[in-house]
Amino acid sequence: MNTDLLLKNIAKHIQLTPTEQAHFIALMKPRSLKRKEMMLQAGEVSRHSTFVTKGCLRSYTLDKNGYEHVLAFAPPDWWIADMYSFISQKPGTLYIEAMEPTEVLLLSKADQQQLYGDIPKFERFFRIIVENAFVSSQQRLLDNLSLTAQERFRIFCEKYPSLVTSLPRKQIASYIGVTPEFFSKMMKSA
Repeated sequence: MNTDLLLKNIAKHIQLTPTEQAHFIALMKPRSLKRKEMMLQAGEVSRHSTFVTKGCLRSYTLDKNGYEHVLAFAPPDWWIADMYSFISQKPGTLYIEAMEPTEVLLLSKADQQQLYGDIPKFERFFRIIVENAFVSSQQRLLDNLSLTAQERFRIFCEKYPSLVTSLPRKQIASYIGVTPEFFSKMMKSA
């Protein structure tokens, strides 16, 4: 289990002793996903915080016409979950799928709660993660309401520089809120 990336991610916000690191790592469960394998389906309860060490996950929802709306991508060094479902422990609305062969580390809700008691500074860490996710979500909503597709694409490129050339254009189009056809025209005129 490759934990170096995870420990570097944690160290951005809190400092752990070697004993605390070992305790935390012992709670993490590795999982491998094949390309297009589902990590979570809509209607399931999200029981884990997921940290990506290799590959890429995407979260999306389906509208009543079956059209996908991509909410987020999680390349290496990113956390992902259906936050509504994870926090409420009620069935969620998101799908989380591997875009390519992906390696993740899972922290169960129960283990996360235990971690808060065992190493209280983890409450600060996960609060920061959730706050950053909330701010990002709010900014994305505002951008979708006020920016052009070209501006939203520029922001996508800044947020996910490693994904610009590796993702299918259809996925990028969905993320920035345009049809694949419009995205192709936009890219040709750029």
